[in-house]
This record gives sequence, C-alpha cells and structure tokens, in this order.
Amino acid sequence: MRRTSFVTLIFGFRIFLQLLPECSPADPDSIPLLETPPADTDPPAPRARAMGPRHSKRLSDDTSTPSEDSAPRLRGRKASSISVLGRREEVLVSAERIRRHAVRHLGYSTLSLAMRALDEVPVELWELRELQKLNLSLNCLSGLPPGLGRLQNLVVLNLSGNELASLPAELGLLRNLRVLFAYRNQISEVPEELGACTKLEVLSLANNQIRSLPASLGSMRHLSKLNLSHNRIAHIPACVYAMRGLVFLHLAGNQLQNIADQIQDLVNLKILIVEGNRLHALPKALCSLSSLELLNVDFNELQSLPVEMHLLRRLGRLACHPLDKGLHIVHNPLLKPIQEVLQGGLNALYNYLKPG
Repeated sequence: MRRTSFVTLIFGFRIFLQLLPECSPADPDSIPLLETPPADTDPPAPRARAMGPRHSKRLSDDTSTPSEDSAPRLRGRKASSISVLGRREEVLVSAERIRRHAVRHLGYSTLSLAMRALDEVPVELWELRELQKLNLSLNCLSGLPPGLGRLQNLVVLNLSGNELASLPAELGLLRNLRVLFAYRNQISEVPEELGACTKLEVLSLANNQIRSLPASLGSMRHLSKLNLSHNRIAHIPACVYAMRGLVFLHLAGNQLQNIADQIQDLVNLKILIVEGNRLHALPKALCSLSSLELLNVDFNELQSLPVEMHLLRRLGRLACHPLDKGLHIVHNPLLKPIQEVLQGGLNALYNYLKPG
C-alpha cells in the first residue's frame, strides 16, 4: 500500500471548512456543513432551520452527538421504535408517536438518527415530508428503501459511516438537495440518477471503493466542493472536468497516473489535492488555473515540473505546514537541480523554470 500522509485528512478537513459559508441559526438558508472528521471525532447532528416560534418543530433539541454508551441499540429490531434526542436526554419514541407527529406537525425540518446501530430505516421516516436535514450517519445501513425519494424537501443528507455498497437511484428525486455526505461506506458504483440533483453544491464520496463516476454528474454546474479522496480512481472522470463551479477538489489517496488537459476548464478551482497518487508529471494546462491557491502533490512520482509553473502566482510560497496554502511538493523523486532550487523557496523555483 502506498504511503499517504495522515495529516492530509486533517488538512483537507480544515481547508474544506475554511471555504464553507458562515452559518447562523437565525438564517433560514444557512446550512451547517461537515466534511470528513478526524479519526477520533464524530460529526455532530445538523442544526434545525430557524423558524417562527409557533412553527418550529424539531425531533432533536440537543444537536450534540451522544456517546456510543448512551445510544440505544436497535440492531435486529423491526424498526418499531426510533431514538431521538430531546431535552438533553435520550428518549425512546414509539413509531406510532412519530406517525402522529408526522401528521399533526408537518414542520419538522431536522432529524438526526446518527449512532443508533440501525440496520434498516424506520418506515415512519418517509412520512416526514417536510424534512430538510437528515442525519443517518454512523449506523449499520447496507441499503436504503425507495421511500427516500419521498423526502423531496431535503437539503442536507448525511449517509456517512455506514455499510452502503451503492447509492439508491431514488436520490435523483431529491431535486432540492444541496449537500450529500456518503463518505466511509463501501460504495463501488454511483447511480446515473444522481446527476438529476443539479442543485447539489457539496458532495463527499471519500473513503469508498469508487473507480469511476457516471457522465450525468457533469450536469452539476453548481457543485463547488467535491471530495473523492481514498477511492480506487485511476483516471479523473470526464464528468469532473465539466463541473465548472468547482472550488475544492480532493483526490488524495487514489491511483491517478495523470491529469488530463481538461483540468484547465475548472477556472474557479482554488484548492486541488492529489497527494498520494502515482503522478509522473503535471500537465502544462494546470498552470492556467489562475485562481489556484493550494496545490498538494506530495507523495507522488514527479521528477520534473512544467516550466509554466511560474504562472501560478497565487500559490505564493512553498507550503511546509499541512494546513498552509501554497505548493506542497515533498516526497517526490525530483531531479537534483530542482531539489536544490527548491531550497531557495517558490520564487527561486519560478525563476529557475521561467524561460529566458
């Protein structure tokens, strides 16, 4: 197995959060987002959308994630009950009660069923048609029923940390979805139907077994943050180059051997992480990305660099710390002249590469 730096997980996470918009509970359009957490950290349940005092209905008043010891175990049950948080204590609520509330109070906007050891989703969940944020992370789900497609008001869906081998085609019915987390599963295929989620802005499929993506995902013109790190991707899928709104692209820990010239089409890209791949060279076209502020090519097989690298002025400097913006280029078999020039910093490299 190729060596990849552990700090890239923290690094990608921190940089990703820096790009997210600030959120306020009073802002109904705020979406608290979370990318892959550090190994010893669990993602918190999302906050509910702020609503008027008479219509604010939530199944969770405490947005903190409970410990595993306090979480009720529902594995093996027929989903006759589900666990929710309320008044800072665990409450086991019957499915019938959930059904009554779904009928009487259609204002529920946020539901967290994280860390409940669920191996199936309670069918009553699909009656909560007004849900906007749903957290099913850190369970034992191996599949999702077609009922998911009924939740057409969903804006944020967290499926991370389960046992999913694939994503359901019904995701394509969630036309309002803006954030989808499905990292840390066993996903090997992504459905064509996901391309119908044209409002999607954030997509994380990190730590899966994905080799390719369907062409339909190229229609996601609003997608700004894409995490495909730690999969089995040998070539960047063509649909990625069509995502013209991308600002953040994380491809560390794959099997990439090259980057196509189409990378120049991602004119808004600010952060590109391709650490821990098998890259032998960087394309000249990459140097046309004038917005690029961070380029991480650590732990590859680069021997030389394109002479046009001096055009990437926003990189600013050689990055020494994992969280720094700039050019990360350690642990590559660079030719000795380049290694010597790099000791003088990024400007020295630029002057060395600049023609004439």
